[in-house]
Amino acid sequence: MSDEQTPPKKIALVTGASRGLGTAMAEALAEAGWHVMAVARTTGGLEDLDDRIQAKGGSASLAPMDITDKGAMQHLAASVGARWGGVQLWVHTAIFACQLTPAGHIDDEDMEKSITTNITATAHLIGLIEPLLKAGNGTAMFFDDDRAGQKFFGAYGATKAAQIALARSWQAENVKIGPRVIIERPAPMPTATRARFFPGEDRKVLVSPHDEAARIIAGLAL
Repeated sequence: MSDEQTPPKKIALVTGASRGLGTAMAEALAEAGWHVMAVARTTGGLEDLDDRIQAKGGSASLAPMDITDKGAMQHLAASVGARWGGVQLWVHTAIFACQLTPAGHIDDEDMEKSITTNITATAHLIGLIEPLLKAGNGTAMFFDDDRAGQKFFGAYGATKAAQIALARSWQAENVKIGPRVIIERPAPMPTATRARFFPGEDRKVLVSPHDEAARIIAGLAL
């Protein structure tokens, strides 16, 4: 992780920060005065994000890590806790979206990676980040994508639905005690993942991830 000398006022942890809505959320939060802890596997994507954030006068710390690496995530959580005490916002956009295929032809490795990334890693992160959110009186944010049950979306739809079901359980459990858990359903955006799902789609009619990020942050009341 890169080093910052002055402890910032508000900390946002963004998992899946190197592309799509994740990078847009990270940029928008940094522009709004948050210090962003940006987590993703793609080092180059994180460095590009950091350049854009710094160009606008914002600040970020980069953590080029895989959320499925339990040891790395434990180290990250311990480091964040030791350095800042807690976080005020966790934005979870990291997802694995395998190729579309009929349910009877889903590749075993694709299914295993979908489960590991979308469900198991999310459950592990909730356990690690919950104490940080409680310490920071924070909010967790997840993003729904209603593909469950649609044709050819078997692996992605099932595991994304399970991820959101997990988030909803956490949300219900914490209504009175915190942390606050928010589940958003973003408008269709021209992301790389959506391009794989709908290759012939007219992308000009879709909402910019940066515009959607700005809308979501404006409604947070943080």
